[in-house]
Amino acid sequence: MEHLSNPNPLFEIFVGTVFLIAVIFVHGVGIRRISRQFSKSWANVTSTTPHWRLNLMLTVTIAALATLHFAETLIWAVPLYVRAIIPSMRDSYYYVLESYTTLGEGNVSLPARWRLLGPIIGMSGLFTFGWTGSVLVSIMTDFGKYDMLQARRERVEEDKGEPEGRPPH
Repeated sequence: MEHLSNPNPLFEIFVGTVFLIAVIFVHGVGIRRISRQFSKSWANVTSTTPHWRLNLMLTVTIAALATLHFAETLIWAVPLYVRAIIPSMRDSYYYVLESYTTLGEGNVSLPARWRLLGPIIGMSGLFTFGWTGSVLVSIMTDFGKYDMLQARRERVEEDKGEPEGRPPH
């Protein structure tokens, strides 16, 4: 019982860092797959691609990113439950989601021996959400460029339809 009353912060930080690296590695692999799939789909987009298909592409991409984050939080939650650090899987997952999202207002807490894992779980969420945010910015930039080209095409079509000598409305 001595180890429970006298936590070893270096061990906590070591364990947390190993899981942090695993989560970031999984995120990197997942982000590359999701980005690659989006790029393949985007390569097939033309000026005649229906808007519903573009919206579906965006929806599928966002769903894949959310699923990736849920899987990453399981990387934290399962060991906390299996090692009985948090006694129920539901409470373990709840705790991890609150820490990962840095919400931190729940009533589930870690025992003193593992208390440093909470901020490390939060760090993993900050890293991965930041990375996800940058991917979404890139994707939305592609959508913005597409919309701009569509608007220009529509403008050219409108201008072609105007009779000569008459100013456009």
